[in-house]
Amino acid sequence: MHTVTLLIGLGLVSFPLAAQKEAPPAPGPPRAYRVPPHRTFTLPDGMRVTLVQYGLVPKVTVSLALATGGIDEAADETQLAELTANLLVEGTETRSGAEISRQAADMGGGLTSGASDDNVTIGGEVLSENAVRYVQLVGDVARHPRFAQADVERLRANMIRDNSIALSQPDQICREKFRQLIFGDHPYARIYASEAMLQGYSAEKVRAFYQKNFGARRAHLYVSGVFDAKAVEQAVRQAFQGWPSGPPATSRPPVPVTQRQVSLVDRPGAVQSALRVGLPVADPSSADWIRLSVTDALLGGAFGSRITANIREDKGYTYSPFSLVMTWPHTGIWAELADVTTNVTGPSLKEIFHEVSRLRKEAPSAAELAGIENNMVGLFTLRNSSRYGLINQLQFVDQHGLGENYLTDYVRNAMGVTPAQVQQTAERYLDPDRMSIMVVGDKQVVDPQLAPFKGGTP
Repeated sequence: MHTVTLLIGLGLVSFPLAAQKEAPPAPGPPRAYRVPPHRTFTLPDGMRVTLVQYGLVPKVTVSLALATGGIDEAADETQLAELTANLLVEGTETRSGAEISRQAADMGGGLTSGASDDNVTIGGEVLSENAVRYVQLVGDVARHPRFAQADVERLRANMIRDNSIALSQPDQICREKFRQLIFGDHPYARIYASEAMLQGYSAEKVRAFYQKNFGARRAHLYVSGVFDAKAVEQAVRQAFQGWPSGPPATSRPPVPVTQRQVSLVDRPGAVQSALRVGLPVADPSSADWIRLSVTDALLGGAFGSRITANIREDKGYTYSPFSLVMTWPHTGIWAELADVTTNVTGPSLKEIFHEVSRLRKEAPSAAELAGIENNMVGLFTLRNSSRYGLINQLQFVDQHGLGENYLTDYVRNAMGVTPAQVQQTAERYLDPDRMSIMVVGDKQVVDPQLAPFKGGTP
C-alpha cells in the first residue's frame, strides 16, 4: 500500500492513499417525522387555537389564519381582500400604525398581514418573554381595525403602482391569463384589479368586506415556539373573548376546464416566451395526493427532474423551468412553467409533452425514483424545522382536512410510492390532450409554432 507523507507544522503525518478511495458509509433510511407536542382547542365563539411547543430558542411565532380572501370577492371586488388585509396593521381603534410597529419591535419582532385566495394571515414572531403581549396585539389588530380613509388612499395608490409593475412582466401576465383559461369566471381566475376598480375602493367598502367576512368561526390561531402555554392560553381567551362568530368559511370549488386550450398574448420583439402548461388534478384531500406529488417531483418539480434535464440541461431552451401542483380547497392544478427562447417555444412544448407521455407509458427506474423520494422527504423535514414552517404545515393539514397522520406518515408514504404507481398516476391525471397552454411572447414568431398544438398533442 502506498503512503503519502505531509509536513504539517513541524511534524510528519502519513496516511495510506487507499483510505482516500474508500466510499463514505451509506445513509440510513429516513426517519419518520414526529409532530412536536401540541394542543388544539376551540373557544366558545368558534375560533380554533393550536399551541405547539417547539425548539429551544426563546422565541415564539404567532399566526392568525382566517378562512377568507379572494374567494369572498365579487367580480367587481378583485384585490379587495388584499387591501383589507394590508390595512389591518395600519391602525386600530386604540393604536396607530406607527404604534403597532413600534410595540412589535419592542417585543423583539414585527407584525405583518396579507391575503391570498383563501386565507388572510396576521402575525409574526417575538421573544418568548413577550408572547402574552404579542397575542394581545394580534387580537387587537384582528378585531378592532381602524380603516381610515387616508390609509385606504395611500395603500390603494401603492397597489395601483405595484399592479402596473407586475403586469409589465411576462411571467405575471402569463400567470393571470393561465388562471383565466383554467378557472373562467371563478374568483380564483382574478389576480389583478384594474386601476378604475381600485380607485373605487373606499374605507366604507373595506369595512363592509371586513364585517361580512371576518369572524371567530373562520379563525384559527397558531402559536409555535418556546412559551408558557398556560399564560398564552389565558391571553388568547381574553384577547378574543366576545368576537362575533360570523359566517362559516365559504365553500365554492371551481369547475376547471379539462380540455386543450391554446392562448397567446403578443409581446412584439420579445426574445423569450413565458409559458404555462397544465390541467386539473387531484387535490391534497385525495388518496392519490402523495403519489401525485412524487410524480410531479420526478417529472418537473425537482431540479434533477426529467423536464428540467431535457429542456434546460440537454437542449438549453431555458434556464429555470419547473412544475408544481397548485392547491386550493378541493382543487388541484398541475402546471409546468418556463421562460424559453422565442424561436424554440414550439420545440419546448414538444419536449414537455414528450416527457409527460413517456412517463405515462413507461415506469421510471427504481434508482431514479429513489433519488426523487429521498429529496422530497429531505425537503419535507426542512419545511418542518422552523416555527414558521411547522405552522405552515399544520395550517395546510387543517385547510385540507388531512388529519395529523398526514404529517406523521408522510415519510413512509412518500418513500413507499413505487415506479408502477408513478406511471399509473401520470396516466390517470396527466393527459396532454386535456392540458391548456398559455404563452406570452412575440406573436409573429411564436404563433406558427403553436399551430401543431391547437388540435391536441402533436
